[in-house]
Amino acid sequence: MPSVVNGDLCIKCGTCAGVCPVEAFHVCDEQYVVDPDTCIDCGVCISECPQSAISSDDEAEEQWVKVNAEKAKKKNIKHKQKTAYYFG
Repeated sequence: MPSVVNGDLCIKCGTCAGVCPVEAFHVCDEQYVVDPDTCIDCGVCISECPQSAISSDDEAEEQWVKVNAEKAKKKNIKHKQKTAYYFG
């Protein structure tokens, strides 16, 4: 089951995009969405989201499953946030 972003909870921080190993997240309007055809259901984004805005599609509200699938098809921007690590 692919992950789904709840647009009411998403604050567009980009944490999900930064941890996704297959770049399934896309910026659309005021939230991120998951491309269900790209998502490999690893669950990393679910555990890393600071707002608990991501769930598997079998646990998500149906409206957000539809929103994610529809907006991902119209995607214009793939976003992968790079994380900087400092050792010092």
